[in-house]
Amino acid sequence: MARKADLVVIGISVGLALGILIALLIFCAIRWYKKRAHLRRCANERSVTTLPIRTNGLGTSTDFSASLSSSIAVKESENGHKNSLFFWWNNQNKDRVASVSGTPKYSYKEIQKATKNFTTILGHGSFGPVYKATMATGEVVAVKVLASDSKQGEREFQTEVSLLGRLHHRNLVNLVGYCVDKGEHVLVYEFMSNGSLANLLYGEGHRVLNWDERLQIALDISHGIEYLHEGAVPPVIHRDLKSANILLDRSMRAKVADFGLSKEEVYDGRNSGLKGTYGYIDPMYISTNTFTMKSDIYSFGVIIFELITAIHPQQNLMEYINLVSFSSLRQSFASIPCIAKPLSNKSTIPFQASMSPDGVEEILDNNLAGKCNIEEVRSLASIGHKCLQKLPRKRPSIGDISQAIVKIKQRRLAKEDTVSFASKDLSRAVSRIEDQQVELTRMASVKDRATT
Repeated sequence: MARKADLVVIGISVGLALGILIALLIFCAIRWYKKRAHLRRCANERSVTTLPIRTNGLGTSTDFSASLSSSIAVKESENGHKNSLFFWWNNQNKDRVASVSGTPKYSYKEIQKATKNFTTILGHGSFGPVYKATMATGEVVAVKVLASDSKQGEREFQTEVSLLGRLHHRNLVNLVGYCVDKGEHVLVYEFMSNGSLANLLYGEGHRVLNWDERLQIALDISHGIEYLHEGAVPPVIHRDLKSANILLDRSMRAKVADFGLSKEEVYDGRNSGLKGTYGYIDPMYISTNTFTMKSDIYSFGVIIFELITAIHPQQNLMEYINLVSFSSLRQSFASIPCIAKPLSNKSTIPFQASMSPDGVEEILDNNLAGKCNIEEVRSLASIGHKCLQKLPRKRPSIGDISQAIVKIKQRRLAKEDTVSFASKDLSRAVSRIEDQQVELTRMASVKDRATT
Protein backbone atom coordinates (compact mmCIF):
# COMPACT_ATOMS: atom_id res chain seq x y z
CA MET A 1 0.00 0.00 0.00
CA ALA A 2 2.82 2.35 0.92
CA ARG A 3 4.47 1.64 -2.42
CA LYS A 4 1.23 2.38 -4.26
CA ALA A 5 0.84 5.69 -2.41
CA ASP A 6 4.41 6.66 -3.34
CA LEU A 7 3.69 5.96 -7.00
CA VAL A 8 0.55 8.13 -6.88
CA VAL A 9 2.53 11.02 -5.32
CA ILE A 10 5.27 10.66 -7.92
CA GLY A 11 2.67 10.60 -10.71
CA ILE A 12 0.96 13.72 -9.43
CA SER A 13 4.33 15.55 -9.07
CA VAL A 14 5.38 14.62 -12.60
CA GLY A 15 1.99 15.74 -13.93
CA LEU A 16 2.25 19.11 -12.20
CA ALA A 17 5.79 19.58 -13.45
CA LEU A 18 4.71 18.80 -17.01
CA GLY A 19 1.74 21.15 -16.68
CA ILE A 20 3.96 24.00 -15.46
CA LEU A 21 6.46 23.32 -18.24
CA ILE A 22 3.74 23.36 -20.90
CA ALA A 23 2.31 26.62 -19.48
CA LEU A 24 5.77 28.23 -19.59
CA LEU A 25 6.27 27.08 -23.17
CA ILE A 26 2.90 28.54 -24.19
CA PHE A 27 3.73 31.86 -22.43
CA CYS A 28 7.14 32.08 -24.17
CA ALA A 29 5.57 31.24 -27.54
CA ILE A 30 2.94 34.00 -27.16
CA ARG A 31 5.63 36.50 -26.12
CA TRP A 32 7.87 35.52 -29.03
CA TYR A 33 4.96 35.78 -31.48
CA LYS A 34 3.97 39.25 -30.24
CA LYS A 35 7.58 40.45 -30.41
CA ARG A 36 7.96 39.20 -34.00
CA ALA A 37 4.68 40.84 -35.00
CA HIS A 38 5.78 44.13 -33.41
CA LEU A 39 9.19 44.07 -35.14
CA ARG A 40 7.48 43.36 -38.47
CA ARG A 41 5.11 46.30 -37.94
CA CYS A 42 7.99 48.65 -37.00
CA ALA A 43 9.91 47.58 -40.13
CA ASN A 44 6.89 48.40 -42.27
CA GLU A 45 6.42 51.78 -40.57
CA ARG A 46 10.07 52.74 -41.07
CA SER A 47 9.76 52.04 -44.78
CA VAL A 48 6.98 54.63 -45.05
CA THR A 49 8.17 58.12 -45.97
CA THR A 50 7.30 61.25 -44.03
CA LEU A 51 3.58 61.98 -43.99
CA PRO A 52 2.61 64.79 -46.39
CA ILE A 53 1.42 68.10 -44.96
CA ARG A 54 0.31 70.56 -47.63
CA THR A 55 0.70 74.27 -47.12
CA ASN A 56 -2.86 74.89 -48.26
CA GLY A 57 -4.22 72.79 -45.40
CA LEU A 58 -5.40 69.87 -47.58
CA GLY A 59 -4.18 66.32 -47.40
CA THR A 60 -3.96 63.64 -44.75
CA SER A 61 -1.81 62.94 -41.74
CA THR A 62 -1.68 60.64 -38.75
CA ASP A 63 -3.52 61.68 -35.60
CA PHE A 64 -0.86 61.50 -32.90
CA SER A 65 -3.32 62.00 -30.02
CA ALA A 66 -3.48 58.23 -29.67
CA SER A 67 0.31 58.07 -29.57
CA LEU A 68 0.38 60.59 -26.75
CA SER A 69 -2.23 58.53 -24.91
CA SER A 70 0.02 55.48 -25.14
CA SER A 71 2.93 57.45 -23.67
CA ILE A 72 0.76 58.29 -20.65
CA ALA A 73 -0.19 54.62 -20.38
CA VAL A 74 3.54 53.85 -20.24
CA LYS A 75 3.93 56.02 -17.16
CA GLU A 76 1.02 54.33 -15.38
CA SER A 77 2.27 50.85 -16.23
CA GLU A 78 5.71 51.67 -14.83
CA ASN A 79 4.14 52.35 -11.45
CA GLY A 80 1.78 49.35 -11.25
CA HIS A 81 3.20 46.58 -13.47
CA LYS A 82 6.93 47.17 -13.63
CA ASN A 83 7.89 43.52 -14.07
CA SER A 84 4.86 42.33 -16.01
CA LEU A 85 4.26 41.50 -19.65
CA PHE A 86 2.22 44.72 -19.98
CA PHE A 87 5.25 46.78 -18.99
CA TRP A 88 7.34 45.08 -21.66
CA TRP A 89 4.66 45.62 -24.34
CA ASN A 90 4.13 49.27 -23.40
CA ASN A 91 7.86 49.93 -23.55
CA GLN A 92 7.83 48.55 -27.09
CA ASN A 93 4.98 50.93 -27.95
CA LYS A 94 6.86 53.86 -26.42
CA ASP A 95 9.79 53.32 -28.76
CA ARG A 96 7.36 52.91 -31.68
CA VAL A 97 5.82 56.36 -31.01
CA ALA A 98 9.19 57.93 -31.76
CA SER A 99 10.15 55.68 -34.68
CA VAL A 100 6.81 56.09 -36.48
CA SER A 101 7.76 59.64 -37.44
CA GLY A 102 10.62 58.39 -39.61
CA THR A 103 13.14 60.55 -37.70
CA PRO A 104 16.63 58.97 -37.47
CA LYS A 105 17.49 57.39 -34.13
CA TYR A 106 21.01 57.67 -32.71
CA SER A 107 22.77 55.66 -30.03
CA TYR A 108 24.05 57.24 -26.84
CA LYS A 109 27.64 56.51 -27.93
CA GLU A 110 27.12 58.45 -31.18
CA ILE A 111 25.77 61.46 -29.26
CA GLN A 112 28.59 61.23 -26.72
CA LYS A 113 31.21 61.21 -29.48
CA ALA A 114 29.55 64.05 -31.41
CA THR A 115 29.50 66.30 -28.33
CA LYS A 116 33.06 65.34 -27.29
CA ASN A 117 31.72 63.67 -24.16
CA PHE A 118 29.23 66.53 -23.55
CA THR A 119 31.86 69.26 -23.23
CA THR A 120 30.64 71.61 -26.01
CA ILE A 121 27.80 73.24 -24.08
CA LEU A 122 25.91 76.13 -25.70
CA GLY A 123 23.41 76.91 -22.96
CA HIS A 124 20.71 75.58 -20.69
CA GLY A 125 16.93 75.65 -21.19
CA SER A 126 13.81 74.29 -19.52
CA PHE A 127 14.38 70.94 -21.28
CA GLY A 128 17.98 70.65 -20.15
CA PRO A 129 21.52 71.46 -21.37
CA VAL A 130 22.15 72.18 -25.07
CA TYR A 131 25.40 71.15 -26.76
CA LYS A 132 27.00 71.87 -30.10
CA ALA A 133 27.84 68.63 -31.89
CA THR A 134 29.42 67.39 -35.09
CA MET A 135 27.91 64.15 -36.34
CA ALA A 136 29.84 61.42 -38.16
CA THR A 137 28.60 62.85 -41.48
CA GLY A 138 30.23 66.21 -40.65
CA GLU A 139 26.87 67.92 -40.07
CA VAL A 140 26.91 70.48 -37.25
CA VAL A 141 23.86 70.14 -35.00
CA ALA A 142 22.48 71.22 -31.62
CA VAL A 143 21.86 68.48 -29.04
CA LYS A 144 19.31 68.92 -26.23
CA VAL A 145 19.55 66.46 -23.33
CA LEU A 146 16.57 65.99 -21.02
CA ALA A 147 17.80 66.81 -17.52
CA SER A 148 16.60 64.75 -14.55
CA ASP A 149 15.28 67.91 -12.88
CA SER A 150 13.72 69.28 -16.10
CA LYS A 151 10.29 70.94 -15.99
CA GLN A 152 9.53 69.04 -19.17
CA GLY A 153 9.38 65.27 -19.19
CA GLU A 154 8.98 62.15 -21.25
CA ARG A 155 5.55 63.17 -22.56
CA GLU A 156 6.94 66.47 -23.94
CA PHE A 157 9.83 64.52 -25.49
CA GLN A 158 7.40 62.19 -27.27
CA THR A 159 5.33 65.17 -28.45
CA GLU A 160 8.36 66.92 -29.92
CA VAL A 161 9.57 63.85 -31.81
CA SER A 162 6.09 62.97 -33.07
CA LEU A 163 5.22 66.48 -34.29
CA LEU A 164 8.55 67.56 -35.75
CA GLY A 165 8.86 64.20 -37.47
CA ARG A 166 5.97 65.20 -39.76
CA LEU A 167 5.96 69.02 -39.70
CA HIS A 168 8.40 70.56 -42.16
CA HIS A 169 8.59 74.26 -43.02
CA ARG A 170 11.38 76.75 -43.63
CA ASN A 171 10.32 78.69 -40.53
CA LEU A 172 10.25 75.68 -38.16
CA VAL A 173 13.44 74.30 -36.64
CA ASN A 174 14.23 70.94 -38.23
CA LEU A 175 14.57 67.86 -36.01
CA VAL A 176 17.59 65.90 -37.29
CA GLY A 177 17.23 62.92 -34.95
CA TYR A 178 16.70 61.68 -31.41
CA CYS A 179 18.14 59.23 -28.90
CA VAL A 180 16.47 57.04 -26.26
CA ASP A 181 19.30 55.00 -24.80
CA LYS A 182 20.70 54.16 -21.35
CA GLY A 183 17.89 56.06 -19.67
CA GLU A 184 18.73 59.27 -21.58
CA HIS A 185 16.36 61.27 -23.79
CA VAL A 186 18.12 63.40 -26.42
CA LEU A 187 16.84 65.61 -29.26
CA VAL A 188 19.09 66.52 -32.21
CA TYR A 189 18.26 69.73 -34.14
CA GLU A 190 19.75 71.68 -37.00
CA PHE A 191 22.29 74.17 -35.65
CA MET A 192 21.07 77.77 -35.51
CA SER A 193 24.27 79.80 -35.38
CA ASN A 194 22.76 83.12 -34.23
CA GLY A 195 21.02 81.64 -31.21
CA SER A 196 17.69 82.76 -29.81
CA LEU A 197 15.87 86.05 -30.33
CA ALA A 198 15.86 86.55 -26.55
CA ASN A 199 19.67 86.40 -26.42
CA LEU A 200 19.98 88.91 -29.26
CA LEU A 201 17.51 91.33 -27.65
CA TYR A 202 18.63 91.04 -24.03
CA GLY A 203 22.03 89.33 -23.95
CA GLU A 204 25.21 91.28 -23.33
CA GLY A 205 27.80 91.56 -26.07
CA HIS A 206 25.42 90.55 -28.85
CA ARG A 207 25.02 92.57 -32.03
CA VAL A 208 22.07 94.97 -32.17
CA LEU A 209 19.24 93.96 -34.49
CA ASN A 210 18.40 96.71 -36.97
CA TRP A 211 14.80 97.51 -37.92
CA ASP A 212 14.87 95.64 -41.25
CA GLU A 213 15.99 92.47 -39.42
CA ARG A 214 13.29 92.85 -36.76
CA LEU A 215 10.56 93.30 -39.35
CA GLN A 216 11.78 90.25 -41.26
CA ILE A 217 11.91 88.21 -38.03
CA ALA A 218 8.28 89.14 -37.29
CA LEU A 219 7.31 88.01 -40.79
CA ASP A 220 9.26 84.73 -40.47
CA ILE A 221 7.58 83.92 -37.14
CA SER A 222 4.14 84.65 -38.58
CA HIS A 223 4.82 82.29 -41.51
CA GLY A 224 5.90 79.54 -39.08
CA ILE A 225 2.75 79.93 -36.97
CA GLU A 226 0.61 80.19 -40.11
CA TYR A 227 1.89 76.80 -41.21
CA LEU A 228 1.04 75.28 -37.79
CA HIS A 229 -2.44 76.83 -37.65
CA GLU A 230 -3.52 76.66 -41.28
CA GLY A 231 -1.13 74.32 -43.10
CA ALA A 232 -0.82 71.31 -40.78
CA VAL A 233 -3.53 68.63 -40.69
CA PRO A 234 -4.78 68.55 -37.99
CA PRO A 235 -3.80 72.11 -36.99
CA VAL A 236 -1.16 72.46 -34.26
CA ILE A 237 -1.24 74.94 -31.36
CA HIS A 238 2.29 75.74 -30.14
CA ARG A 239 1.31 76.81 -26.57
CA ASP A 240 4.77 78.18 -25.66
CA LEU A 241 5.61 80.93 -28.13
CA LYS A 242 8.26 83.27 -26.69
CA SER A 243 11.43 85.02 -27.80
CA ALA A 244 13.57 82.24 -26.25
CA ASN A 245 11.88 79.74 -28.58
CA ILE A 246 12.59 81.76 -31.73
CA LEU A 247 15.98 80.75 -33.18
CA LEU A 248 17.94 82.48 -35.95
CA ASP A 249 20.19 80.91 -38.57
CA ARG A 250 23.35 82.37 -40.05
CA SER A 251 21.26 84.47 -42.47
CA MET A 252 19.23 85.91 -39.55
CA ARG A 253 16.10 84.11 -40.69
CA ALA A 254 13.84 83.16 -37.79
CA LYS A 255 12.46 79.69 -37.04
CA VAL A 256 9.98 78.57 -34.38
CA ALA A 257 11.36 75.95 -31.97
CA ASP A 258 10.48 73.90 -28.86
CA PHE A 259 7.28 71.96 -29.52
CA GLY A 260 7.25 70.02 -26.23
CA LEU A 261 4.05 71.70 -25.04
CA SER A 262 2.40 71.79 -28.47
CA LYS A 263 -0.97 70.18 -29.03
CA GLU A 264 -2.96 69.19 -32.08
CA GLU A 265 -6.33 70.90 -32.21
CA VAL A 266 -8.20 67.67 -31.53
CA TYR A 267 -10.11 67.37 -28.28
CA ASP A 268 -8.82 64.33 -26.38
CA GLY A 269 -11.06 64.62 -23.30
CA ARG A 270 -8.21 65.44 -20.94
CA ASN A 271 -7.52 68.60 -18.98
CA SER A 272 -3.83 69.21 -19.51
CA GLY A 273 -3.54 72.03 -16.95
CA LEU A 274 -1.99 75.44 -17.40
CA LYS A 275 1.14 75.35 -19.57
CA GLY A 276 3.33 78.12 -20.95
CA THR A 277 5.67 80.88 -19.80
CA TYR A 278 4.76 83.78 -17.54
CA GLY A 279 4.42 87.02 -19.50
CA TYR A 280 3.33 85.27 -22.70
CA ILE A 281 0.23 83.44 -21.46
CA ASP A 282 -3.16 84.57 -22.75
CA PRO A 283 -5.20 85.98 -19.79
CA MET A 284 -8.30 84.25 -21.18
CA TYR A 285 -6.45 80.93 -21.04
CA ILE A 286 -5.70 81.52 -17.36
CA SER A 287 -9.36 82.22 -16.56
CA THR A 288 -10.93 79.47 -18.71
CA ASN A 289 -8.11 76.89 -18.90
CA THR A 290 -8.90 76.64 -22.62
CA PHE A 291 -6.00 77.12 -25.02
CA THR A 292 -6.88 77.98 -28.63
CA MET A 293 -5.10 79.29 -31.71
CA LYS A 294 -5.96 82.81 -30.53
CA SER A 295 -3.83 82.12 -27.43
CA ASP A 296 -0.85 81.64 -29.75
CA ILE A 297 -1.82 84.95 -31.40
CA TYR A 298 -1.66 86.69 -28.01
CA SER A 299 1.84 85.30 -27.39
CA PHE A 300 2.93 86.48 -30.84
CA GLY A 301 1.63 89.97 -30.02
CA VAL A 302 3.93 90.02 -27.01
CA ILE A 303 6.89 89.00 -29.22
CA ILE A 304 6.06 91.82 -31.66
CA PHE A 305 6.36 94.36 -28.85
CA GLU A 306 9.60 92.73 -27.71
CA LEU A 307 10.98 93.39 -31.20
CA ILE A 308 9.85 97.03 -31.01
CA THR A 309 10.86 97.82 -27.42
CA ALA A 310 13.54 95.27 -26.45
CA ILE A 311 11.74 95.04 -23.09
CA HIS A 312 11.23 91.55 -21.66
CA PRO A 313 7.64 90.60 -20.69
CA GLN A 314 8.85 89.86 -17.17
CA GLN A 315 10.17 93.42 -16.94
CA ASN A 316 6.72 95.04 -17.07
CA LEU A 317 6.40 95.16 -20.86
CA MET A 318 2.59 95.02 -20.64
CA GLU A 319 2.56 97.99 -18.26
CA TYR A 320 4.46 100.08 -20.82
CA ILE A 321 1.99 99.06 -23.53
CA ASN A 322 -0.98 99.82 -21.28
CA LEU A 323 0.58 103.17 -20.37
CA VAL A 324 0.80 104.13 -24.03
CA SER A 325 -2.82 103.07 -24.53
CA PHE A 326 -3.85 105.08 -21.44
CA SER A 327 -1.97 108.11 -22.76
CA SER A 328 -3.80 107.77 -26.08
CA LEU A 329 -7.21 107.56 -24.39
CA ARG A 330 -6.47 110.53 -22.13
CA GLN A 331 -5.44 112.64 -25.12
CA SER A 332 -8.65 111.72 -26.96
CA PHE A 333 -10.70 112.75 -23.88
CA ALA A 334 -8.83 116.05 -23.61
CA SER A 335 -9.63 116.86 -27.23
CA ILE A 336 -13.40 116.76 -26.44
CA PRO A 337 -14.25 119.51 -23.87
CA CYS A 338 -17.61 118.06 -22.77
CA ILE A 339 -16.02 114.82 -21.46
CA ALA A 340 -12.53 116.03 -20.62
CA LYS A 341 -12.43 115.21 -16.92
CA PRO A 342 -9.84 113.48 -14.78
CA LEU A 343 -10.13 109.73 -14.30
CA SER A 344 -10.30 108.31 -10.78
CA ASN A 345 -7.54 106.06 -9.50
CA LYS A 346 -9.93 103.13 -9.53
CA SER A 347 -10.82 103.56 -13.18
CA THR A 348 -9.62 100.81 -15.46
CA ILE A 349 -8.55 101.66 -18.99
CA PRO A 350 -9.80 99.10 -21.51
CA PHE A 351 -6.89 97.46 -23.31
CA GLN A 352 -8.73 97.86 -26.58
CA ALA A 353 -7.87 101.59 -26.51
CA SER A 354 -6.09 102.58 -29.69
CA MET A 355 -2.32 102.93 -29.67
CA SER A 356 -1.32 106.57 -29.93
CA PRO A 357 0.98 107.35 -32.87
CA ASP A 358 3.36 109.28 -30.62
CA GLY A 359 3.17 106.63 -27.89
CA VAL A 360 5.08 104.10 -29.98
CA GLU A 361 8.08 106.40 -30.05
CA GLU A 362 7.98 106.56 -26.25
CA ILE A 363 8.52 102.81 -25.91
CA LEU A 364 10.75 102.30 -28.98
CA ASP A 365 14.09 100.58 -28.36
CA ASN A 366 16.78 103.29 -27.95
CA ASN A 367 18.98 101.38 -30.40
CA LEU A 368 16.41 102.08 -33.13
CA ALA A 369 15.87 105.78 -32.39
CA GLY A 370 16.48 107.75 -35.59
CA LYS A 371 17.51 104.59 -37.45
CA CYS A 372 14.16 103.25 -38.60
CA ASN A 373 11.03 104.19 -40.48
CA ILE A 374 8.70 105.25 -37.67
CA GLU A 375 5.62 104.69 -39.84
CA GLU A 376 6.59 101.04 -40.25
CA VAL A 377 7.11 100.77 -36.48
CA ARG A 378 3.63 102.22 -35.89
CA SER A 379 2.10 99.80 -38.39
CA LEU A 380 3.75 96.79 -36.73
CA ALA A 381 2.76 98.08 -33.27
CA SER A 382 -0.84 98.34 -34.47
CA ILE A 383 -0.72 94.67 -35.55
CA GLY A 384 0.77 93.68 -32.18
CA HIS A 385 -1.89 95.66 -30.35
CA LYS A 386 -4.68 93.81 -32.17
CA CYS A 387 -3.07 90.50 -31.19
CA LEU A 388 -3.30 91.51 -27.52
CA GLN A 389 -7.03 92.18 -27.51
CA LYS A 390 -8.66 90.88 -24.33
CA LEU A 391 -11.37 88.95 -26.18
CA PRO A 392 -9.90 86.17 -28.38
CA ARG A 393 -12.57 86.66 -31.08
CA LYS A 394 -11.30 90.22 -31.63
CA ARG A 395 -7.77 89.03 -32.35
CA PRO A 396 -6.89 88.55 -36.02
CA SER A 397 -6.04 85.19 -37.54
CA ILE A 398 -2.39 84.41 -38.23
CA GLY A 399 -3.09 84.54 -41.98
CA ASP A 400 -4.36 88.13 -41.67
CA ILE A 401 -1.32 89.03 -39.55
CA SER A 402 1.11 87.64 -42.15
CA GLN A 403 -0.61 89.60 -44.92
CA ALA A 404 -0.50 92.80 -42.85
CA ILE A 405 3.25 92.45 -42.23
CA VAL A 406 3.84 91.68 -45.91
CA LYS A 407 1.96 94.89 -46.80
CA ILE A 408 4.34 96.90 -44.58
CA LYS A 409 7.26 95.58 -46.63
CA GLN A 410 5.40 96.07 -49.91
CA ARG A 411 4.68 99.73 -49.08
CA ARG A 412 8.38 100.26 -48.49
CA LEU A 413 9.29 98.63 -51.80
CA ALA A 414 6.67 100.74 -53.58
CA LYS A 415 8.15 103.91 -52.05
CA GLU A 416 11.66 102.81 -52.99
CA ASP A 417 10.50 102.18 -56.56
CA THR A 418 8.79 105.59 -56.66
CA VAL A 419 11.93 107.29 -55.38
CA SER A 420 13.99 105.29 -57.84
CA PHE A 421 11.76 106.30 -60.77
CA ALA A 422 11.72 109.91 -59.57
CA SER A 423 15.50 110.00 -59.33
CA LYS A 424 15.79 108.48 -62.80
CA ASP A 425 13.37 111.08 -64.20
CA LEU A 426 15.32 113.83 -62.44
CA SER A 427 18.63 112.58 -63.78
CA ARG A 428 17.14 112.41 -67.29
CA ALA A 429 15.80 115.99 -66.96
CA VAL A 430 19.19 117.24 -65.73
CA SER A 431 20.86 115.42 -68.60
CA ARG A 432 18.50 117.10 -71.10
CA ILE A 433 19.15 120.55 -69.61
CA GLU A 434 22.89 119.95 -69.81
CA ASP A 435 22.53 118.83 -73.44
CA GLN A 436 20.46 121.94 -74.21
CA GLN A 437 23.08 124.15 -72.55
CA VAL A 438 25.81 122.53 -74.65
CA GLU A 439 23.69 123.01 -77.78
CA LEU A 440 23.02 126.68 -76.95
CA THR A 441 26.71 127.26 -76.33
CA ARG A 442 27.57 125.61 -79.63
CA MET A 443 24.95 127.71 -81.49
CA ALA A 444 26.23 130.91 -79.85
CA SER A 445 29.80 130.15 -80.91
CA VAL A 446 28.64 129.46 -84.50
CA LYS A 447 26.75 132.77 -84.52
CA ASP A 448 29.81 134.66 -83.26
CA ARG A 449 31.93 133.17 -86.00
CA ALA A 450 29.39 134.18 -88.64
CA THR A 451 29.29 137.82 -87.52
CA THR A 452 33.06 138.07 -87.53
